[in-house]
This record gives sequence, structure tokens and C-alpha cells, in this order.
Amino acid sequence: MIGRHHEGLRPLLRRGAARSPTAHITRPVEFDEARGHRAGPLSTRSYSVGVPDTAIPGPTDATTYTALHADATALLGDWQPTSPDAARARDRTLRLLDAGPIAMSRQHRPGHITASALILDATGSRVLLCLHGKFGRWVQLGGHCEPVDRTLVAAALREATEESGIADLRIDPVPIDVDVHPVQCQGGSLHHDVRFAVLAPPGAVEQVSDEAEELGWFPPDNLPEPLAGGTVQLVAPALAALRRSPLRLVP
Repeated sequence: MIGRHHEGLRPLLRRGAARSPTAHITRPVEFDEARGHRAGPLSTRSYSVGVPDTAIPGPTDATTYTALHADATALLGDWQPTSPDAARARDRTLRLLDAGPIAMSRQHRPGHITASALILDATGSRVLLCLHGKFGRWVQLGGHCEPVDRTLVAAALREATEESGIADLRIDPVPIDVDVHPVQCQGGSLHHDVRFAVLAPPGAVEQVSDEAEELGWFPPDNLPEPLAGGTVQLVAPALAALRRSPLRLVP
């Protein structure tokens, strides 16, 4: 998931990110220090550099996420896990959802639901990854749920679109993985991340937004380093989703 602030990280992020010789990398537009965000057509959000997540406006009323909570509970309750680890993470996430709609909000410090997407190109021969602005690792695209999201599918598709700059993405509505991992935002929490496979249209061209340091297309069998630990496990189920009937893909 992409961090919302970039406290002095740009020099660090240019070191130690080994890349595949067949990878395609897109770097960001110029960083505007005075405005505190990257200039360019995709810089639609302009949180100041160094402002922690606690300063980002967010809902305080747990009922904001009632519909999204109901969707997440039903989706994960019916889901057939793709691995034993995913099954354990799904069970932990269902227990988290017992807290009610607040579990969908980043304000719930014991843990909250996030949504992410592994984007494949139209041929299924490359995946799109992002260099995480805070941790300096390559990772799939995704992030926190927002009040506008009515379903987890919508949340994952929104994040994928915002962070890739690619229009007309399609998403398989069946999750490919669930993962629970610690994060340090706002003093520490747990992300219960529900992951989806997303398909880019033919000829898609990514654009680095203020959500990312770099974007890159990589062959599934030659992913970049350093790579986030939970990313490699998405490749096989994402490719399997792509082989299923395209009628399952929804805009």
C-alpha cells in the first residue's frame, strides 16, 4: 500500500532497488517542494510533506462504512482461500470484522481492512508494481478504504486506477489472497489486506502519480528487488484468475 507522506525518502529510494533487465520503469514527474506534492495532471491530492496520516481528513462516524462492512463480511465469508496462509488470514479478518463498520476505517488502531490489486497487462505476461514511498520496496498497488467505497472490489479498483493512472481497468471480483501484516502508520496497526487481480487494457500506459515513487512492469518470473514479502504470493492466483472466463471481470 502506498504511504501518504514522503518525509525525506527520495534519496533513500534510489538505492538498492535492483531491477529486471526486461522491466519497464516509469519515474515520477518533478517534485514541487514548495507545494508539497508532485506536479502534473495526476496530482489530485496535495497533502503536505511530513504531515502524518493523522492529519488526513477522515470519517469519525463508524456508520460511514456500514455498506462496505456488510460487503466485506459477505465476500470473505463465502470466499474459498487460495492457500493455507490465506485461510488463516481470512479467519483473522472475519474476527476483526466482528468489531463492526469501524474495522473498515484507518482510525481503528487494532487493525483495519485495506484493498489492493495486482495489475496484469492485457497479455498476462507482465505485472505492474510500485516502489513504495515509505519502505523502499516494490509492492502491488492498493491502500486504505475510503467513504466513497461501497464494496471491496470498488476500493481495490479505485486504488489501482489512482496509483497507476490507467483508465478502463477491469477487476476479477473474487479475491486472490488475504494477508495480515503490521504497519507503522499512526503509531502502529495491522493491515488486513484483501487482494484482487486486475487486468489492464491493451496498450495501457502507466503514469506515476503522487501516490508512487516509481512504477514498473515486470515478468512474473523475474520480479524486482527489494520486493515486499506478500507480493510474490499473488502472482500464481492472479494468473489463474486471468485464465478464468473473462465474463467474471467487471468494470
